[in-house]
Amino acid sequence: MDGERSSEDKEYVAGLEKGLAVIEAFGILNRPMTLTQAAEVTGHSRASARRSLLTLERLGYVEREGKQFRLAPRVLRLGHAYVTSNSLSKAVQPMLEAISERTRESTSLAVLDGADVVFVARAATRRSLANGLGLGSRLPSSAAATGRVLLAALPAQEAETLLRRMKRLPLTPHTITDLHALLAKLDEVRKRGYAVCDEELELGLRSLAVPIRDGEGKTIASMSIVAGTSRHSLQSMLDVLLPELESARRMLESIL
Repeated sequence: MDGERSSEDKEYVAGLEKGLAVIEAFGILNRPMTLTQAAEVTGHSRASARRSLLTLERLGYVEREGKQFRLAPRVLRLGHAYVTSNSLSKAVQPMLEAISERTRESTSLAVLDGADVVFVARAATRRSLANGLGLGSRLPSSAAATGRVLLAALPAQEAETLLRRMKRLPLTPHTITDLHALLAKLDEVRKRGYAVCDEELELGLRSLAVPIRDGEGKTIASMSIVAGTSRHSLQSMLDVLLPELESARRMLESIL
């Protein structure tokens, strides 16, 4: 075992890890940052953070103005590479657009990344979340319909551990943050096969999500639709919008 670990360590590039951590730090702060802030967010020393920032600057992924560093447009290549190389994202995009065209509501495909869900495909209408979700946007998995679908697909103990560790913030007065209540919600998702988020992310908006499974039956993503409470009651979403998602789900799973 020691030999195996030693071999793996030789293949591990610590500098790459630190550089990626610095890139992610910009997303955590959501603004340009100083060298000191980069070190604080990543937990690296100032010297290490400085080397990472200067290397990223030389490669064109970071720009500098005075003491402030910010991501350069070149970093978009990283996200674009994922979307263009991911067969699931490419396959689902026309389906999302078709659903949005018929329903006049925004649709998305999301995957689980740690405690968050990340949107990897989206068809938006003018009726959308006020915070302007797009490709790469993240939401807390505990409060999002897509997140609950993905959490429910995990082994029960793993899902509970993840919920215990994550911050469960009350984004609206309706956001469920109690651990036991959330675990009960996951049980409902497992039984029903879909999840509903009723004004938990944003007042005036409801979302509905279903799992997307691969050929082996493993849940690999979640497809969702969001609608305003003034346009659809909860029952209306189940009667009108859920069949749209289920139809697209079956079509997508048939080609995976």
